[in-house]
Amino acid sequence: MPAPATPEAYLAALPADRRAVMETLHAAIRAAAPKLEPFLQSGIIGYGKFRYKSKSCAGDWFIVGLCARKAYYSLYICSADENGYLAEQAAPKLGKVKVGRSCITFKKPDDLDLKAALAVVKQAAKLGGMNAMM
Repeated sequence: MPAPATPEAYLAALPADRRAVMETLHAAIRAAAPKLEPFLQSGIIGYGKFRYKSKSCAGDWFIVGLCARKAYYSLYICSADENGYLAEQAAPKLGKVKVGRSCITFKKPDDLDLKAALAVVKQAAKLGGMNAMM
């Protein structure tokens, strides 16, 4: 079976319980950042693109990303301001989650403070992506 090629196909291929959570999160991200067009990249629903360039490579990446892994969900915020990575800055407000530089992981939807997460999504949509992470 080929890998899904669109966000809709990705969502449709998920088990029903995970699909329901992902559809809710997808709709919330779309409402919070309607100008960030969704697409599928590397098994992740991406929202908005930016061009990155590092010493060894260059390409396009998403500003915000969302995916369902086997045991958890991931929300990626690939944006920063003068104070650093947005996800790291917001970590104390995001709920019962694990936060890396640009990745927020959580096991259950209730673990994520959705209102706080969507505020970070809105900020990322305003700032755009950044090259510093790549």
